[in-house]
Amino acid sequence: MSAATPIVRVRGLNKSFAELQVLKDISFDIASGKTVVVIGPSGSGKSTLLRCINLLDSIDSGTIEFDGQDITHYGRQAFRARRDIGMVFQNFELFAHLTALENIILAPMQVKGVAKPEAVATARALLEKVRIPEKADFYPDELSGGQQQRVAIARALAMKPKVMLYDEPTSALDPEMIKEVLDVIQDLSRDGITGVVVTHEMAFARRVADRVVFMEAGRIVDDASTADFFQGTSSERAKRFLDQILHH
Repeated sequence: MSAATPIVRVRGLNKSFAELQVLKDISFDIASGKTVVVIGPSGSGKSTLLRCINLLDSIDSGTIEFDGQDITHYGRQAFRARRDIGMVFQNFELFAHLTALENIILAPMQVKGVAKPEAVATARALLEKVRIPEKADFYPDELSGGQQQRVAIARALAMKPKVMLYDEPTSALDPEMIKEVLDVIQDLSRDGITGVVVTHEMAFARRVADRVVFMEAGRIVDDASTADFFQGTSSERAKRFLDQILHH
């Protein structure tokens, strides 16, 4: 794959749930090694877009290419692609009966057949990366929300994904824990890990994103470099949204 080829290419994506069309003719690219932040009012289709890219939701029409392969239709290609796409959810979704370390080693061992010693070594390195190496043997209910989310990020990274998708990763957290999770995502972004982050944290978007995509009512209204977006070349609608959030 050449450097110029986007790792994810979405074209003409439409998705409805019953009568409600949630995504309307969405087209955008994700360049390898870049961080894209997706913002917009609640109900604009941001989370559904991530779930479609990760093949958790089927699509009605359009195409999704990942790493040069068309993964629009389910099958072996889709299964392989999903292993290479990490997803971090709002609510952590850790296994309560497993320690932080056990949560992280489970998928590499079961899905990729990684030997336990190697899985454990990787998990410990990842806990270091997400800044909680001392929490390896703690269970989820012994961890703060911010620590649980960082374990969830380490768990996704353990599969060595080519793209990380974060679906409002801080929305379930107390304010003081938000920064610790966003700092970790910023570290990963600096390391060149391709990421798509759905968030309402505008200071984070301004600091970390290479590009900002603004969605409303199932459509992409703006898709601009971060500098352009925040310096006022965005649409009137995006400006109003920013105004509301920044002066909330």
